[in-house]
Amino acid sequence: MTIPYAAQLDDTIAALASAPGPAGRGIIRVSGTEVSSVVARLVTPWNAEGPSPTRHVGEVHLPGLLCPLPVDVYYWPTRRSFTGQPLAEFHLIGSPPLLDALLSALFAAGVRPAHPGEFTLRAFLAGRLDLTQAEAVLGVIDARDDREMQQALNQLAGGLSTQLLQLRGDLVDLLADLEAGLDFADEAIEFVSQAALLGRLGLVRDAVSQLLQRADRRMRHASLPRIVLAGPPNAGKSTLFNALLGTGRALVSPEAGTTRDYLSAPLQLADVTVELVDTAGRAEAEHGIDDLAQRLAREQADRAQLVVWCQPADANPTPGTDLSEFPTHWLKVVTKADLSAERPAGSEILVSVRNGTGLDHLRQTLLEKLVAQPRAEGRLLDSTAARSFDSLTQALAALERAVGIARHESDQELLAIEVREALEELGKIAGVVYTDDILDRIFSKFCIGK
Repeated sequence: MTIPYAAQLDDTIAALASAPGPAGRGIIRVSGTEVSSVVARLVTPWNAEGPSPTRHVGEVHLPGLLCPLPVDVYYWPTRRSFTGQPLAEFHLIGSPPLLDALLSALFAAGVRPAHPGEFTLRAFLAGRLDLTQAEAVLGVIDARDDREMQQALNQLAGGLSTQLLQLRGDLVDLLADLEAGLDFADEAIEFVSQAALLGRLGLVRDAVSQLLQRADRRMRHASLPRIVLAGPPNAGKSTLFNALLGTGRALVSPEAGTTRDYLSAPLQLADVTVELVDTAGRAEAEHGIDDLAQRLAREQADRAQLVVWCQPADANPTPGTDLSEFPTHWLKVVTKADLSAERPAGSEILVSVRNGTGLDHLRQTLLEKLVAQPRAEGRLLDSTAARSFDSLTQALAALERAVGIARHESDQELLAIEVREALEELGKIAGVVYTDDILDRIFSKFCIGK
């Protein structure tokens, strides 16, 4: 879907802003240059003079209704609203037929149905929020649990925007000094020393490098946090997988090697949703299918935020097992605890699915392990990380080249070109530099009314 953004900015648009379906309250949002005159044709009494946001209590007359419909209208004049345009919200009884009737009346008065995400798009184009904050609006809408909601709210509050603004400001100041030096190249005036130049470039480069690392981690750990069950064959991983989920998703058998492929399913741990993954038992592969199963299991463990190593209580520890091989956090669990009266030394949690021992403790420990992990990358939403990765890569490359030029005291014009490129790439992330394709890709994912 392609939206002709610039051509339709003066249109007055409307859409349902509350959730569809019956409710005690429904909201219809209207934005555009003709909002006040449109509302005046439908609502009595109406008086929207003055620069301040106002609330109006009135009535609207709709075709087919025997009596006026009570309505509250909240009105924000130009530049005081979310979209940067005159904006009104109709608050009324949340009956779908009544809401549809009001929308029909608005459309009959010359208002156009809003495109998906068009209200947020107008807020972006009016400078009310940058592109990372616009993506955060969608992140709030799509959040599946409190953790994702907090990530989106952090980005919406300007955590990433503030950092990008600071970095771009530092580069603009540096570029101003460089261009001043070029303007007065024939005179003995030094606007910035080599040491200061290298120091300032190095600080920005390091900050961009950290942002790129966060984006990379976020892309590799996109979507839900992953907990992977690993361990030797016949360790009860699939049985534990089913017990934690409360369903019989995985095939269970007393024979070792039942699981060849990996299985995954969402698991709710208090207010956090995670992806639980069951993998094939770790063993020496004897033929092709076993070798493939082992590789799949290792790939899943490499992508996990937490690996749960399952060691059965009725068997000796797997020879040569080194849990430090996992490039992530891990937790050792002794399964089949009902088959042994002894608690193996060094084990963290003892679990028996047969009698329910330790399952609640395991769930709580899994949650604590996830919550305790560093979350620097969590301040980037998945969509922002994916979109910004290439720009951050290009910006870092330009800054590396700039440092090289400065270190060898080479042509200052070349140095200024590299700084400008880094500025442009960072501007793409915040939306200072954008194309209609980028805007279409982001805002077309929104629901109507946002």
